[in-house]
Amino acid sequence: MARSDTPPNLRFRSNGTFTIVQFTDIHWHNGEAADFSARALMEQVLDAEGPDLVVLTGDVLGGSEIRDPMLAYREVVRPIEARAIPWAAVFGNHDDEAGVSRLELLDVQRAHPFCLSQRGPENLTGIGNYCVRVNAESGDELAAALYFLDSNSYNELGGGLYDWIRRDQIDWYRETSRRLRAEYALRRSAIAPDGADGRHELPALAFFHIPLPEYNQVWDFETCRGHKYEQVCCPVLNSGFFTALVEAGDVMGCFVGHDHLNDYEGTLSGIRLCYGRVTGYACYGREGFERGARIIRLSAGRRDFTTWLRLADGTVIAEPVEHAPSGRVLSEG
Repeated sequence: MARSDTPPNLRFRSNGTFTIVQFTDIHWHNGEAADFSARALMEQVLDAEGPDLVVLTGDVLGGSEIRDPMLAYREVVRPIEARAIPWAAVFGNHDDEAGVSRLELLDVQRAHPFCLSQRGPENLTGIGNYCVRVNAESGDELAAALYFLDSNSYNELGGGLYDWIRRDQIDWYRETSRRLRAEYALRRSAIAPDGADGRHELPALAFFHIPLPEYNQVWDFETCRGHKYEQVCCPVLNSGFFTALVEAGDVMGCFVGHDHLNDYEGTLSGIRLCYGRVTGYACYGREGFERGARIIRLSAGRRDFTTWLRLADGTVIAEPVEHAPSGRVLSEG
């Protein structure tokens, strides 16, 4: 089935919910047994959750060993397309290591009728910096925004292995956020001019692959829920994207992958920093750490979301183990 000229619109359901499934680090290769284990997991999660949107947060493909990256990407999204579920993706550091560029892989994505991925402004660093609107149940009223950013790959400037979200990408986010927040505030003030707090803040989420340095900070200094079985593989340099999110005030949560043995989430400066749960089997893991997916549910008119994990063995983790901060320095007086 070819892509239509008009991609599907996203909107809240009549019960006021909007549900997202996040698959991350699928690492599909050449159709080996591990790949089909990942597909079976995806099918299981999709059938159990019936989401309104699927987000692939990078490393969909497994790297340089792939013989046909374009075919591999089509195989990954087959179960999503078969269920007619809209989906969007960002790139990870391994996706374009088999001789096919990000731009070519984006063309593969956009050939599918339910794909929402976009090229984004051509003058920006990276491929796939874009925003998707979620409308209210009826009409075209903006109800939530979903930001997708290319967190790039490897640092070529020295000082750490991984790249970072660049200044021009941050500027794009600031301007897009400003415009959408103004639209949302205008609509909301017309509908409910006497809001309880007099504020009309746009609910938004952000998705990218490589975690920000603040993922270290939230684990060390705030109460988190979930597991941290490996170091946070973030850029050494901090480009200030998290600060931009805090200043804009719309993004409630960030969702990343990259680190296969981390699945924790915690709140820093009012923003929940969340890992997905590794989905792929053709990549490193940990015994007893089941593959799975993260589920995110928005509620119409609320600046909040609920999230849980669904694992390959059918387990649903709604209340992960709590981790007390270990890096806080307490002072007296």
